[in-house]
Formats: sequence, C-alpha cells, structure tokens
Amino acid sequence: MKKLVIIGLSLLACVPAAQAARQTPQPDSWILRDITGYRNQTWHYQRTMGMRTTPYQGSATREESRRFRLWVRSLWRSRATSARKRFVAGPPHKAQWQCIHRYEGSWRDGGAPYWGGLQMDMSFMRTYGAHLLRTKGTADRWTPLEQMWVAERAHRSGRGFGPWPNTARACGLV
Repeated sequence: MKKLVIIGLSLLACVPAAQAARQTPQPDSWILRDITGYRNQTWHYQRTMGMRTTPYQGSATREESRRFRLWVRSLWRSRATSARKRFVAGPPHKAQWQCIHRYEGSWRDGGAPYWGGLQMDMSFMRTYGAHLLRTKGTADRWTPLEQMWVAERAHRSGRGFGPWPNTARACGLV
C-alpha cells in the first residue's frame, strides 16, 4: 500500500511539470511571431502592387539557432520596409489616378454598383484586387493608395485608362 501511495504521489508531481512544459512558450517564440508579422506585411504590399510574393521556406521554425532566427527576422523586417517604401511612393501613374479620382466618387463611396474613389465595379475588384476584396471588402474600405495600385494593375494588364473612358478623356489621358 505504501508503494502504491508513493507511486501515485510521484505521478501527481509529474503531471503539473508536464503541463507547465507544454504551456511554457518557447524562448524564441517572439522572434518567430516577428518573422510572421514582417512576412505578412511584405506579402500584403507585394500582392497589392501586383508583384510576386517573396518565397518563404519556413526554415526559421525548423532551425533552432537563435542567431539564425534573428538573421531571418532582420531580413524580413528589411523586406517589409522596402516594400512599404515602394508602396507609399505610389504607382507610376499616381498623378493620373488622382486626376481620374477628381471626376469620380469619394474614396469612401460605398454606393453599389461602383465603389471607391475610382468607381470600381465588383468584376474589376475581383480581377485586379482579389486579395484586398477578400481581406478588406469592397474598394470603399481600401486606402486611396490601395485603390490606385489596383487600378495600376489593370493599367499594366493592357487595359490602360479604358475602364474610365469619360474621366480619362477629361484628364487628357486618351
């Protein structure tokens, strides 16, 4: 009976230790969270600008070296900063999009069947801004820069300023 009590007590002593081990976060978990955050920021800007996203193999989660993880974190932070700078600088035809916007609706115009400052319809948003449509909703919920980048993607695809025939003409673009 004494052996059974001793074994039972020793098992009880192990359970909290095992639970604590599972609940204790890894010492470098903050680094992995930062990497994920910077990677997501980078990919958001790249998708919005119509660029290919930078590939990621997940090596930082497999590699246990803290030095390596910090290097990967620094790399993604640098990529996020560069992508943001390019995004904020605006699309190549920023002045033209702003002119078109003057003749269109408010950047926050939510009236169907056209949304946003460049009056995008649902088909246009699905084709050129699917990522933003999925994550933020219609164009009236996008920032003006996001709307201009989506319009830039359409322009690059060969449509030019065609989706805005009257306002593009008023701006002297066609």
